[in-house]
Amino acid sequence: MQPKFNQIGVIAKTAEPRLREILSGLLAHLQQQGCQLLLDESVQPALDKALVTEVVTRKEIAKSADLAIVVGGDGTFLSAARSMVDAGVPLLGVNAGRLGFLVDVSPDTMLEQLDAILAGAYVVDERSLLQAEVYREGEQLAAGDALNDVVLHIRDVVRMLEFDTWVDGLFINTQRADGLVVATPTGSTAYALSCSGPILAPCLDAMVLVPICPHGLNNRPLVVPGNSRIELAVNEHSRSRAQIALDGQNNLDLEPQDRVVITQKQGKLRLIHPQGYDYLQILRAKLGWGEQPAAC
Repeated sequence: MQPKFNQIGVIAKTAEPRLREILSGLLAHLQQQGCQLLLDESVQPALDKALVTEVVTRKEIAKSADLAIVVGGDGTFLSAARSMVDAGVPLLGVNAGRLGFLVDVSPDTMLEQLDAILAGAYVVDERSLLQAEVYREGEQLAAGDALNDVVLHIRDVVRMLEFDTWVDGLFINTQRADGLVVATPTGSTAYALSCSGPILAPCLDAMVLVPICPHGLNNRPLVVPGNSRIELAVNEHSRSRAQIALDGQNNLDLEPQDRVVITQKQGKLRLIHPQGYDYLQILRAKLGWGEQPAAC
């Protein structure tokens, strides 16, 4: 039997119109089950005053929660993942967004699946993250984590970027492109997929490098081992300004010859899924595999 959850943090996407109804049902049900609730500040705007006693910071949830339930879309989930991973708090996602590769519990079946999970019937899924460090003239400027991807891209203008890439100290190439996506297996179904990158099974210990609109058609995606050290540098001859983005949410401007070092983060994120979780079924549903064209 899996460990049971008693102290539960709730994190939400505040701008979603359906959120109030979903959260009201979720919180009332958790209270009926005797769970101690830790409500993130993001939850408060969507709730009736009668349901709100106290909200806490994300750090307090990371410190005290046995489980964090994320109600929203993948973007909300990515933000929660980065704030919970170091504390080892597992995440369960309820889909109040659109596509939702990471938030796999439907609001329609939420309460039934939640009862089973609280009883200890669930699947644990571990996911790797990336850690990015930015250096200028040998001095570290910033560092951050990403569950999906670290993206080098152009800022402000529509123009190609020129950059150099190394893997484990070995020079790969100098590319002219709109940028480069360095993705985890989890992130292979995000931005990397729209750039024609491969889908990697979440259990793989790997990373994928996918160029964004490369100038040369011979620049193809490259899959490397998960323990690789990837270095990117804006070429000194590049006429375009660049930016690095972590999960599309945290951004940092780069100058020519700045270096970005990307490695796999030491700790892994634990995801909680209902029993019967099937990653391939999710791909079929989300990507429309096997659908027949509508009759004319």
